[in-house]
Amino acid sequence: MASPKAVVQILLTGTKILGKAFYEAGRQAVKNAKSSPAAMGGDVAGVGHATSGSPTDQLTRLHRMTVDEAQLILNVKRESPMEQILKNYEHLFKVNSPPPPPAKPATGKQTPSYHSHYLQSKVWRARERLEAEFKIGEAPAETPATKPGAPPSGTPPVDPPQSGTP
Repeated sequence: MASPKAVVQILLTGTKILGKAFYEAGRQAVKNAKSSPAAMGGDVAGVGHATSGSPTDQLTRLHRMTVDEAQLILNVKRESPMEQILKNYEHLFKVNSPPPPPAKPATGKQTPSYHSHYLQSKVWRARERLEAEFKIGEAPAETPATKPGAPPSGTPPVDPPQSGTP
């Protein structure tokens, strides 16, 4: 049987080693957080770089998704027509949706069905992002909201004052 003094020394040495390892891991985590704050903040790739006032950057911030990410999700190219985008969207949305409940209880062996609400929502948001990008690409050069003297968007128009008595 081992002497109690030897057991205590083994426990103390093990505790010191473990403490030093945790201390070093903590120091490294702090160093990593200081050098890469975006990785710790959960920022979507590319959204943090959308800082200009351009319509594309505004859409990226609004939808929290870049055009490139939306195209990758829907498996389309930049020059793809809207019909192809919608076709891919419908397929991916349907594949990731839950199956309808069976009309009658099935007997025997059932094949498992897989669906993902997360993937379905990413497909939905990718379609929204590409539709928004498509709409700003079609927008006329000057809309009523951008004409000089027009009220800012979201502001109801003001009727001119009436002259005379009612």
